[in-house]
Amino acid sequence: MIRVLENEFYYLDNFHQVLQWIAERYSDLLTDEESAFLSRFPTLPQASRALFVRMVMRKGELFRASKLVYGEIGCALEACRPLCELGWVEADPELSLDELFELLQKPEIGRIFQLAPHERQARKAEQLEALRERHAGRHRFSAWYGHAGDQVYRIVAQPLCDRLRLIFFGNFHQGWSEFVLSDLGVYRYEKVEFAPAARGFRSRRDIDAYLALHQCRERFLDGEPPLEVLASLAPLESDNEWLHSRRHKLLFQMGQQLEKLRDWPGALSLYRATPYPGARARAIRVLEKDGQFGAAYALLQQAESVPESEAERQSLLRMGPRLRRQLGHARGAAHKPAPPLRLDLSLPPPQEDGWHVEGVVRDHLWRAEAPVYYVENTLINSLFGLLFWDAIFCAVPGAFFHPFHRGPADLHSADFQQRRAAQFAACFARLDDGSYREAIRARLAEKQGIQSPFVYWEILDEALLELALRCIPAAHLRKCFERMLLDIKANRSGFPDLIQFWPGERRYNMIEVKGPGDRLQDNQLRWIAYCTQHQMPISVCYLQWTA
Repeated sequence: MIRVLENEFYYLDNFHQVLQWIAERYSDLLTDEESAFLSRFPTLPQASRALFVRMVMRKGELFRASKLVYGEIGCALEACRPLCELGWVEADPELSLDELFELLQKPEIGRIFQLAPHERQARKAEQLEALRERHAGRHRFSAWYGHAGDQVYRIVAQPLCDRLRLIFFGNFHQGWSEFVLSDLGVYRYEKVEFAPAARGFRSRRDIDAYLALHQCRERFLDGEPPLEVLASLAPLESDNEWLHSRRHKLLFQMGQQLEKLRDWPGALSLYRATPYPGARARAIRVLEKDGQFGAAYALLQQAESVPESEAERQSLLRMGPRLRRQLGHARGAAHKPAPPLRLDLSLPPPQEDGWHVEGVVRDHLWRAEAPVYYVENTLINSLFGLLFWDAIFCAVPGAFFHPFHRGPADLHSADFQQRRAAQFAACFARLDDGSYREAIRARLAEKQGIQSPFVYWEILDEALLELALRCIPAAHLRKCFERMLLDIKANRSGFPDLIQFWPGERRYNMIEVKGPGDRLQDNQLRWIAYCTQHQMPISVCYLQWTA
């Protein structure tokens, strides 16, 4: 925190760090425009560089000089002059009426435009709607508001800076604030020793493909019809599996939207075009909805022979009986997993505010000799993250390529464990020889607060950790961890809400809580069936309120 408070230009230093990082690792992938920016930017006056970064970090592309007030920069007009000469910033740009309204305060609108008495009292949005009919076209700010005594700037280089941010982070959801939050100690990241050649994009084609895919995704999320977006979604000519997974996800999402619109042929074509998890099951369901029962059953049989996951197997078990009934086939043997233990409770409804059913059951079951914790997905994930910390943060090629990774980029890849086979085997061996407790305790102390895709620091205190290590057998932890690694994305959730420990007896019980009208979700049913199959103590508590 001291560094940020003492260095007025911390944000500029961070920006320079990004440019240096990109120059060292991606120089061969940059366009002429990007290369020119990297070489020219450091030569500008400090105030100009600082103001440019301030504008890049703020929302939007339009700024009034009167709002660009920073003590360390000084006069915004003077600082902007070199930026305008380079064409990175445009002074007095042409604005539409909508853009102008983003910059104006309501009293200024009345000074610029002729408004009827009832329009003067209207809301700003209503004034804009009324004026649109009278003021079409685009004009410079000075033409709209000649006596403003102010200057307006448009940051023209924003798309270029967005590309540089993408090249550095490998995504658009991380931004410049990552540096500040890290400097302030809000977020801490594991320091991974990766080679200078480690990078998210392997070619310029990868960068351009990401940008095109991102544009299509934004259009889809903005409500553009899926088939119109699909028409401009070019085939992906790259061996970058990470990019392919993003494209498959978008195709799946557009298929879901077409399914909601009852466009069965459109949805089916998209589901068949992607191997995204769940797409094949959705294709079977669409064929069923469209009355193509024979085709649906044929695809179901194909899926049953090699199901892609437990989730798909669960969906097939539901659809199979319906399709066989539609086709007049004999009923198959019913498949019902062994039911878990059931706990029925009738309790008076809480009188205080802010309660939830899990908390009510936890408080009811709590005993001094048998404490109960609300953990849901947090405890087992945290134990997994601590035991396998070295494997998760192993610097395999393509897993880490900047200093702000919460976890490896290939976390959800099918070969995630295989690429770290030796590291995972070493960690599993600790479960066999009993040293896992010592390893987990050491990681808790050593890595406290560092970002992890698995560890929930806010719930994992030493008391809970010691109870878990004492009461949950190593064999049960192994079974949980093995299932998580089969499909990290799907199997890291669905754990029971509560866990009760009997430390004197070194045993535990996991409890899923369902209030009135609640039902078990699919991922919960899968974990319950797995735990029951492997003799891991689990029960479902059904809570009813007494009159």
